[in-house]
This record gives sequence, structure tokens and C-alpha cells, in this order.
Amino acid sequence: MRSSTGVKTSTPLVVSKASELRQVVAAWRQQHLTVGLVPTMGALHAGHASLIRAAAAENDRTVVSIFVNPLQFGAGEDFESYPRPFEKDRQLARELGAAAIYAPSPGEMYRPGAATRVRVSGLSDVLEGVSRPGHFEGVATVVAKLFNASRPDRAYFGQKDAQQVAVVRRLASDLDTGIEIRVCPIVRDVDGLALSSRNAYLNTEEREAALALSRALRSANSAFLKGERDPGQLRRLLQDTLREEPRANVDYADVVDPVDFAGPGQLAVLAVRIGRTRLIDNHQLGEPFAAALSG
Repeated sequence: MRSSTGVKTSTPLVVSKASELRQVVAAWRQQHLTVGLVPTMGALHAGHASLIRAAAAENDRTVVSIFVNPLQFGAGEDFESYPRPFEKDRQLARELGAAAIYAPSPGEMYRPGAATRVRVSGLSDVLEGVSRPGHFEGVATVVAKLFNASRPDRAYFGQKDAQQVAVVRRLASDLDTGIEIRVCPIVRDVDGLALSSRNAYLNTEEREAALALSRALRSANSAFLKGERDPGQLRRLLQDTLREEPRANVDYADVVDPVDFAGPGQLAVLAVRIGRTRLIDNHQLGEPFAAALSG
């Protein structure tokens, strides 16, 4: 059977234990099949779809993990309210060609007494790491466990979480995983807002206010294309544009090196609260803006 996207589909296996997933992948390996992994926290949208679509195109079998990772959430964050529409997610994964869904429980992922955490030093201590202490330790730990459970050839991440991408790349390299980290472009709505599961929290007025993020990135990018190279000036352009929106509470707005996120570079990064919703976005200055749109 083929979906409306033209992808040959079948009902994906749903497994909840790492041991079961390893058995599934081992059977694929005996057939000399390649494996792609798409780690997600569910609430799948067109951005996730682009990752699953890329994995299905580049590998013989695709595993989509759906796990709302408690270690990534700090005190007062939205772990309990984070959307969990599993049946909808399973249907979308099927339509996009996923062969298996790995959906462990928190107790399966972190068994009682588990004491091991994975930390990527340096990258975990700036920007998002400062704003969300322990966040990247949670990311690195769950990604390492997902890699061990699925043992993929390639793993797929979205550019919207740029600092997370840098952390995962360093983890994969430092631990000699042999896994290729594939990064897919940000998917934006037709008005420029980067797609995020948290966009569902925004009311109508907040949704409009959230467009300040893409306006700020466009402003800095326009200046860069006209020859501006001073990181301080580019940073001020980001901040000044965001200040024009009264609902925007800026956590950070900076221009950094996309590898270490410490020194100056050409990656414009933002974290902004609109109402109670925290949004992030980024853009590599000098590159075309919003090449891929949803809708």
C-alpha cells in the first residue's frame, strides 16, 4: 500500500523495550539492511515529517523513537503538559514509511537505581545550557541510550535545535559510535514561524507575537548579506528587533560559532518567551532564509 505521499507503507512495529528493538534491528542486519533512527518526543509535525521522510529515503528501515524524556525538563517546565498524541503520531509515522516505533516508558528507559548520566562538557555550559541547567545532560543520556538500543547507521535531527545538534555530533564522535549524524533544515510555517510542538501552546495573539523571532533573524541576515560582519552589531540587530514586540521576553539573542557555541561566528540563535511558551530559533547568516515551508 502507498500513502498519499507516494511512500510504500505498512503498519510499523511498536516496541517498548530496548531488548525487543535490538532483536528487530538484528533481524534487519541479517538481511544486510541499513537502519536510520529519528529520535523524537512525539507530537509530530511537518518538521519531524521531514526527518522521517529523509531517513526512509536514505535507509532500508527507519526507526522513529517517541519518548518524552523527563531528564530534559527542568523544574517548572512543561513535562506533565507536553502533548502526547500517540495514535496520531503512529499514523503519521506509518504514512511516512517508518518500519518501527520505539516507545519506551520512563521506567523502561531509566530503570530504578540507574545512576549513569552522559555529559558533553563545554557545549552543555553555554546559552541553552545556562538557561536550562541539566538539559543537555538529559539529551546526551537519552540519545546515547537510543543509539545503543537501535544501533543505526544514521540518526536524523532538525537544525531548529542547533545546540542540541552540536552536542549530539560531539557525543557521536567522542564515543566512537560510527553513526552518521544527519541534520535536516528548519521547516517553517508559511508566515516564517519555525515549527515546534510547543507552538500549540500559543493563543492567537501570542502566535502573531512569535513572528518576532523570524523577523529578528531576517533582519540580521539582511544586514549580513549587505556586508555587516561585526558580531556585536548583528547581535544588537537581533535584540532591537525583538524589543519591538512587547510580548517577547528575550532569554538570549546572539551570533555564535555553530561548532562550540562559545566564540563569535555566523549562526544567529534566539530563545524567547512569548507568554508562558519558550521558543527557540536560529539561522546561518548568509544562507537563504526559509527555503522549505509547510502548508
